[in-house]
Amino acid sequence: QVQLVESGGGLVQAGGSLRLSCATSGRTFSDYVMGWFRQAPGKEREFVAAITWSGSSTNYADSVKGRFTISRDNAKKTVYLQMNSLKPEDTAVYYCAARYRTISLYSPDYNYWGQGTQVTVSS
Repeated sequence: QVQLVESGGGLVQAGGSLRLSCATSGRTFSDYVMGWFRQAPGKEREFVAAITWSGSSTNYADSVKGRFTISRDNAKKTVYLQMNSLKPEDTAVYYCAARYRTISLYSPDYNYWGQGTQVTVSS
């Protein structure tokens, strides 16, 4: 089992920044690909970013490329999502997720999920 707890969400003005954290516990963190997804009201959950266990490979949704950065600290068993130049359309609940070994852009492929953290970007 892997337990995930997100933090760092909040209310920010357009153009601002936030850094989300996802603390993990349980099985060997370094064996898992970590991903961030988000879900806005009335919309389906969508992929945001993912990172391999070594941090050598990352993947981003087109909508966040150049603005968001995913990173991880295996010693701290934590993954981060640095969000810059935030837009009102980034408003959503952000979820951290984990799956074994390989990156996927599809939420059903992830086995473990956090409870989510709200990000609200005002215009």
